[in-house]
Amino acid sequence: MSTSDEMDQLRRLRRLRDDLEYFGSECLKIRNKAGVIESLVLNDAQRAAHTLMEQQREEKGWIRALVLKGRQQGISTYIGARFYHKASLRRGQNVYILAHERTASETLFGIVDRYQRNNPIAPHVGTANIKELEFDKLDSSYAVATAGTKAGGRSKAISLFHGSEVAFWENAPDHFAASVQGVPLMPNTEVVLESTSAGAGGEFYERWMDAEAARGDYIPIFLQWWLSREYAREPEPGFMLESESDDGEMSEQEYADIYKLSPAQMCWRRNKIIELRSPLLFQREYPATSAEAWTAPPGHEPFIAPLLVLRARKRVRQGVGPLILGVDPASLGGDRFSITARRGLRAMWTRYRNKIDHNEGTAWIKSLIDELHPARVNIDAGNIGATIVTNLRNAGPQYVDVVRAVNFGATSEAKLSRPKVPGPANRRAEMWSRLLEWLMLEEGVQIPDEPALQTDLTAPKIKPRLNGDYVLESKQDMKIRKVRSPDMADSLALTFASTEWITDYEKESSVQTFGNVDAPQPTPLVDSAFQTVSTGWMA
Repeated sequence: MSTSDEMDQLRRLRRLRDDLEYFGSECLKIRNKAGVIESLVLNDAQRAAHTLMEQQREEKGWIRALVLKGRQQGISTYIGARFYHKASLRRGQNVYILAHERTASETLFGIVDRYQRNNPIAPHVGTANIKELEFDKLDSSYAVATAGTKAGGRSKAISLFHGSEVAFWENAPDHFAASVQGVPLMPNTEVVLESTSAGAGGEFYERWMDAEAARGDYIPIFLQWWLSREYAREPEPGFMLESESDDGEMSEQEYADIYKLSPAQMCWRRNKIIELRSPLLFQREYPATSAEAWTAPPGHEPFIAPLLVLRARKRVRQGVGPLILGVDPASLGGDRFSITARRGLRAMWTRYRNKIDHNEGTAWIKSLIDELHPARVNIDAGNIGATIVTNLRNAGPQYVDVVRAVNFGATSEAKLSRPKVPGPANRRAEMWSRLLEWLMLEEGVQIPDEPALQTDLTAPKIKPRLNGDYVLESKQDMKIRKVRSPDMADSLALTFASTEWITDYEKESSVQTFGNVDAPQPTPLVDSAFQTVSTGWMA
């Protein structure tokens, strides 16, 4: 072999080691859904997950990811390839796969066994059985187990962990304490937990809520059903999308328009709903948004319908009117310190920080007032909010003029004016009612197009009283049923604390920002440099 050939061979080996997609196409074989053996070429869903994981790996040096998916999108095949790639070409890589049931663990190991049998550069195997491959010359291994009643993996030195269908694990908390905690938070370690939805509850659901709220190390990766190109079928002659729908659900035409789906995809969706005999079950098994995956069963509907929120996410509206900031403070606990900015029909941005005290919170709000010159800043006066309000008012008359303290638990303005008329009993229920009214405006409104905000807005339920009054489910009650505090939605509701008519306000808008202010921000949906020309609390 010439020197040139040796160099070419070395370059190829390096590419095989460093490029998973190239390694898959050259060395790995899969059985596709038609039963045909073919080379692994990443599909759209797999590539979407791969891109986000690689971004975290480049930023952090390790991966901690939660993957919420539709059915049969090839994620287990992808993670199997990802981890086999590392374990078969690098030293000291111990892979541990935990599936929800025995047949699933056998299927997952079968995928990797096929990789090994067809790999032209497969490593030498020492121990090999139905549960484990030992790459003895690399001091690496690949093992599969079932998540039964007894947690396993506690004594293993794991570097790459794949949790499959985690929402369906039996005794999930113990498995998290044993297997998942067996992976140290060190460079080149990876934990990927993936699942379809098992409903709004359980360990996977709670951890998804944390990841979506940027609490902890895990990133949320949501995969829409239409990323799977095979989820399409040729429409029959005369096929037309329905433009009307019953029970307040989205029509087929609106669904197709919002998500930009083809007639073939919509034909597949229609027939799948007929097969499942339930639109709600389709939402859970083939979600279009992460919030849809946790769709509540009939009788457990939230105060604000998900469809209202989704429509507001997909609209584009001009921000006209006084700038109102709503602030839902949180102390050093697990809740988020959230601020939302709204002008009229457009909620322009939501920002939040985690684990800050009243001094940092005061400084943050003060800087926003100095920069944006809002007409009002409505602050929940509970928890550390009262101290923040006092600090701001002591900072100077320019802050006294705009800062308003709002007590969530105080009697609503509606009850103070008409005590015997049924309605919202406290200020929080009243502000959420005004928020609901705003979302239902005929001219349409816009909110940031973010799943975490949708989750917050559709989380609380209404609690009626015998006299016809109602309150909103408390944050404490929500935590009991394992639902995170809707901090971002509360900050948006606080922009509706007052119905006063404001005529003197700054007519410049602000830069759109969503989410954790310490994280990279998305590109604005539209240019936010609008001039305001009218007045009013909703105009």
